[in-house]
Amino acid sequence: MIQLSRINKVDRFWINEDQIETVEQTPDTILTMVSGRKYAVAETPEEIADKIVAFRRRIALSALDGKLQKRD
Repeated sequence: MIQLSRINKVDRFWINEDQIETVEQTPDTILTMVSGRKYAVAETPEEIADKIVAFRRRIALSALDGKLQKRD
């Protein structure tokens, strides 16, 4: 999951990045979820993509670290 800010930049929330269908900049950034629900967020599409990549990298490294520890 990734943490994002609502458009007011005060309220923060966590969202399941696997459920994001589209990210549009109109000029506000709008996330559309696979459920059809929409969220207006303060982050740019590029920032959201970077957060998703960083989250997935942490998951992959954690899985790899677990495999390495089991071999020891």
